Amino acid sequence: MGPAWPWLLGAGVLASVCCQPFPVHGDKNPGVPQTSSHQLAELAPAYHKVVPTITNFALRLYKQLAARTPGNTLFSPVSISSTLALLALGAHGDTQTEILEGLGFNLTETPSPDIHQGFQSLLRTLDLPSPKFELKVGNSLFLDKQLKPQQRFLDSVKELYGAVAFSANFTDSATTGRQINEFVKKQTYGQVSDCFQELGHDTLMVLLNYIFFKAKWKHPFDRYRTRKQEERTSGHAPLMQQREMHRFLYDQQVACTVLQIEYSGNARLLLVLPDPGKMRQVEAALQPETLRRWGQRFQPSLLDLHLPRFSISGTYNLEEILPQIGLTNIFDVGADFSGIAEQLNRTISRVSHRAVVDMNEKGTEVGAASGLLSQPPALNTTSAPHAHFNRPFLLLLWEVTTQSLLLLGKVANPAAG
Repeated sequence: MGPAWPWLLGAGVLASVCCQPFPVHGDKNPGVPQTSSHQLAELAPAYHKVVPTITNFALRLYKQLAARTPGNTLFSPVSISSTLALLALGAHGDTQTEILEGLGFNLTETPSPDIHQGFQSLLRTLDLPSPKFELKVGNSLFLDKQLKPQQRFLDSVKELYGAVAFSANFTDSATTGRQINEFVKKQTYGQVSDCFQELGHDTLMVLLNYIFFKAKWKHPFDRYRTRKQEERTSGHAPLMQQREMHRFLYDQQVACTVLQIEYSGNARLLLVLPDPGKMRQVEAALQPETLRRWGQRFQPSLLDLHLPRFSISGTYNLEEILPQIGLTNIFDVGADFSGIAEQLNRTISRVSHRAVVDMNEKGTEVGAASGLLSQPPALNTTSAPHAHFNRPFLLLLWEVTTQSLLLLGKVANPAAG
């Protein structure tokens, strides 16, 4: 049985109305904060300046997407927020302010240099290698060859966001589009493909963010038990089953069951199962303080868990959604992105995002943790409470070290793909 995994994959792009990387001056550029390895250790806590705001932004964005999307909803808050923050680095004046305030930052309390250092700290921490799971976050820019990008911007995005800028020929939009899609496919190991199918001849820039997550369950599901259940039912997503120790709670006030499932690395999955007919009530209660309250109330217990095996995706043109949460003028002709290139003082025409998640049974147990959380032999088979995810539920995937929200979504129909 090969190691199979829950997947998280995302890609975000910003486009206004292959390829060779632009040179980066790096350490000699006086406009870029210089960061030694010793200073990096001191900067590590800087992600605390941005992570709570990203979570709040994610919950606001989710409510807009869910209101417009009757079926499955899925996106990566880290991917979208870091893409917008990177864009703010090349914006001037009111445009920069609107992007950062639209993300939810109070610029009096957290000035823009602190925000960018916070994202730098977050992205570098998320990108640290781990023997337990794989997490890859990256940024790239594709700028039309007619543009003359500001060197200060190229150096800053490389230093703060790890982003490399490439020169592209958008006059041949079909070829360039294929090159960008191949780039995304390669960076996400083939899981995200054909993201950007329509690049116009007047495109001047594509700003890309990708995220790839691959981790084993701490307690893998038994594929044989799923197969037996699959033989009894048809036309529905097969239910994975296990009896294991998990941390969960029932929130009577919100009318939902909340379950925390651990991976073998620094990641946790939060599943929220509303009572029948209570999804809208739960979505309305989805606030940062609700998440904090749940985190304080979890209790470990043996649980009889039934969870669908599924693969779903979400693809969005966010230019229709972001104005609803404050990002309005960045789509106006007067938006100022001259910090990227002087010729780029024009409107952003498209903000696209795609995320894919695949969850299944397989994985490799960690010996010590498995022994600690295995089923106590003395417990009666009828004593374990049930968590039966046979109706729509929410999922929130967290990276534990930074407490950042990698994935947020609703599984309305696990068989819909």
